[in-house]
Amino acid sequence: MSSPPPATPSPVSGRRLLRSTSVVGGMTLLSRVLGLVRDVVFARMFGASIVMDAFFVAFKIPNIFRRFFAEGAFSQAFVPVLSEYEQRHSPAEVRALIDRVAGTLGVVLFLITLAGVVAAPLLVLVFAPGFATTGEAGEASRYELAVAMLRWTFPYLLFISLTALAGAILNTRQRFAAAAFSPVLLNAVLIGFAAWVAPMYQRPGLALAVGVFAAGLVQLLAMLPFLARIDALPRPRWGAAHAGVRRILKLMAPALFGSSVAQISILFDTLIASFLAVGSISWLYYSDRLMEFPLGVFGIALATVILPNLSQQHAAHSPAGFSRTLDWALRLVLLIAAPAAIGLCLLAGPMLTTLFYGGRFGIEDTEMARLSLIAYGFGLLGFTLVKVLVPGYFARQDTRTPVRYGVIALAANMVMNVVFVLAWLQLDRPGAHAALALATSLSAFINAGLLYRGLRRGAILAPGPGWGRFLLRVAVACGVLAMILVEATPPAAAWFEASLATRVLWLAALIAAGAAAYFATLFAVGLRPAVLRMKSPG
Repeated sequence: MSSPPPATPSPVSGRRLLRSTSVVGGMTLLSRVLGLVRDVVFARMFGASIVMDAFFVAFKIPNIFRRFFAEGAFSQAFVPVLSEYEQRHSPAEVRALIDRVAGTLGVVLFLITLAGVVAAPLLVLVFAPGFATTGEAGEASRYELAVAMLRWTFPYLLFISLTALAGAILNTRQRFAAAAFSPVLLNAVLIGFAAWVAPMYQRPGLALAVGVFAAGLVQLLAMLPFLARIDALPRPRWGAAHAGVRRILKLMAPALFGSSVAQISILFDTLIASFLAVGSISWLYYSDRLMEFPLGVFGIALATVILPNLSQQHAAHSPAGFSRTLDWALRLVLLIAAPAAIGLCLLAGPMLTTLFYGGRFGIEDTEMARLSLIAYGFGLLGFTLVKVLVPGYFARQDTRTPVRYGVIALAANMVMNVVFVLAWLQLDRPGAHAALALATSLSAFINAGLLYRGLRRGAILAPGPGWGRFLLRVAVACGVLAMILVEATPPAAAWFEASLATRVLWLAALIAAGAAAYFATLFAVGLRPAVLRMKSPG
């Protein structure tokens, strides 16, 4: 029996994509705000301490695997195949694919989770070998605590990966809100465990790990009603022999690495940081969290929205629409990520002081985190470009090319890590962890440059007209933004002396003034909202 002819998708306008991006971004903004509240609670209660170093490693390890099996490699491989099935196959065949993917993924994840729990001591040694050094008593306790925590946090991989499967199904049906809201539940549960459960534990830090387990289960259960509403609730079946499952696994194999280069780089940072001063891992975490705020609210939201649309355009053999969507996304990235990067770098100290300073998080912690936030902020544009460019390959089911570029970027990152840290230590200056953040940022630009060049050489992306004027206008507006922030920001000492309420008002005023100056300058130099419209062909 021949397959039905592919359906031609209705044209996707820039307005519709922008609206979908706004929905995902809005939900992600709520999640990130609650995530900042969570991190404030962590910082005030535990500071940059042995407990938090251990917890961040124990939480980071399953999150690295999550990038492989959840919204990273799996989603990048699953969404294009599911989109193609939706276009070219019957509803029964789509249902069979979903059931067998759910069953196969569930079994594999269960086995990996079981192995991770058993091998927790080895995993901590691999990812944070500095924890096991015996020079100080605190170092040994860091290792033991990290192992105990990892045994609670590793099952989060199973729960969140199945949650990501549910989210990928919903996103393919153009229902983005539920999956974007899911992280809100994670942050809410962790805040509850940190504020109310941890004080009841003999080892309060262990309560945070138990909270991760509970949060993963809550996120998975919360997705089920949304799947049932669209009649897509999986009935898990083992399906390793299913043609669609085999294609997804084939696409995932290289994507396991290609979509997770940034995470591998961050893990390599953690490995080196485990040998640096106590608190280095925590300083990197807090600064990375602030960098991830705009990246998640905008970059990841935009990538989430364009992947299913690019996949549909590829399945419908619409290269012109494919190119227009990528071009539109790149303009939006420059428009938003460039000023956000400037804001992160120039307001690094004020943001960290306002959010985290106080309790066990002191002046030195704030200054050390400021150094790494500036380095991460410098790379925000590169990180965002990677998020948006990678779907241009995965939507066409090309997972090999990003791997090749990812290997180059990762190798450069590792070399720069070693060179930068050694140089920093040679200068005998505090804050060597910031060298790791700088290397990660530079590697993101290398990766983005290679991805862009590949799309251009393959005639997949053809930039639309007006890019020169667009870049000049954004550059002028960014310059005005930088001058406003430099002139208006009070000195560092004033931030430490001011009350929390005063710091919040100052920071809010600076952000509002900077944003107003940026967008007013864009308007003054001739940039209009029409730039966000995606023109139809011919």
